[in-house]
Amino acid sequence: MSSSTAQRIIHLGVFLDVSGHYASAWRHPSTQAGRFLDLSYYKQLAGLAEQGKLDMVFLSDRYGIPDVYGNRFDATVRSISSSSAKLDPVTLITAIAAITERIGIAATSSTSFTEPFLTARQFATIDHLSGGRAGWNVVTSTSDNEARNFSRDRLLDHEARYERAQEFIEAVTGLWDSWEDGALLLDKAGGVFADAAKIHYAHYQGNYFQVRGPLDVPRSPQGRPVIIQAGSSEAGRDFAARFAEVIFTAQPTLQSAQSFYADMKRRAAAKGRSPEQVKIMPGVMPIVAESEAEARKIEASLSELVDPLAGLALLSDQINYDLSVHPLDEPLPELQTVTGMQSRLQLVSKMLQTERLTLRELGRFYAGSRMHRKAVGSPEQVADFMEEWFTGGACDGFNLMFPIVPDSMEQFIRLVVPELQRRGLFRTEYTGRTLREHLGLPRP
Repeated sequence: MSSSTAQRIIHLGVFLDVSGHYASAWRHPSTQAGRFLDLSYYKQLAGLAEQGKLDMVFLSDRYGIPDVYGNRFDATVRSISSSSAKLDPVTLITAIAAITERIGIAATSSTSFTEPFLTARQFATIDHLSGGRAGWNVVTSTSDNEARNFSRDRLLDHEARYERAQEFIEAVTGLWDSWEDGALLLDKAGGVFADAAKIHYAHYQGNYFQVRGPLDVPRSPQGRPVIIQAGSSEAGRDFAARFAEVIFTAQPTLQSAQSFYADMKRRAAAKGRSPEQVKIMPGVMPIVAESEAEARKIEASLSELVDPLAGLALLSDQINYDLSVHPLDEPLPELQTVTGMQSRLQLVSKMLQTERLTLRELGRFYAGSRMHRKAVGSPEQVADFMEEWFTGGACDGFNLMFPIVPDSMEQFIRLVVPELQRRGLFRTEYTGRTLREHLGLPRP
């Protein structure tokens, strides 16, 4: 490794799914799907990630049970545990904050169906209660199904969702900044609780939001919770370059990851930001065992459990398009536009240009990887893959999507983390206490 590379470490987050990211992982004999309502189970999983010195635990969200496929939720509730029933992630990371000490805790909250003041207040509160470990994953939501749970017939169009999201995050950061450092005095003798000169109205005025402020939560330990974003469309990239400090992305090949990495660093610089203050963490699904043959055997056993309709239900929800209108045993025709995740459709369309899959075959494939990269093999092979991407200008770390939980997670912590540490690519102990410190991000 070069001297510049030696100064960097790989950042690792756990994209937590209580059964695993294979769509039918809950069917695997080792998973504990029924414990998703049990706080002690989250304590076990977050504790395992903290034991491995990982940067953060991340929980995703959507509002409601996906029912785009066939205009019904049958395929979802039959096949996909995490999309059929889950706990509210913002509430859940608040609980996780109390049962962990060092690991960062991040959750998704959409800009499409709530208000900036509420979101600013929630995440500032979590940042205080966790001692500075909170992160907010900013999404615009992707499905009309979600809109119908908030008194709307459909989502705003793609461009309008990002316009609203931009105003939303501007209002939120203005509220977080409405208290200066040192504003809270607690001067009992002088009778001064807080310094009014260090508390300010936000006075945010936009087309979608008018927010007066100030926030009623003092400035949080990190100044602002870490802002995470995952859009890879043109609008999503522009938004991320302006606001995101961590970017999650689906990149199935080294070449696509390198292209995305270079583009996002360039865009951040064009917005007047330091590229080093934007951490790119593509999703990866590690399937690791003592030997490659054993890892391949695990992968094969997982594939046998997959219901193709589970994959099609997931993809339909993400692109906001009902795939059930096409025959299962014929190739998917070219779709020109969708109102959901345009970047995900682009990845699928590009794959289908070289692999002539039927819709049924596509569903089986998508239920496994969701267009993220798999890393299958021995500890050395998985570490080789991660090192190649990290040192090859493809990422600053990874968002780990374990196929079955807790088994895959335990194997990674036991086998791959020590190998990365041996190579000098990953921390052996936490050196900071906040999520910003873990990620090497400055305090605003």
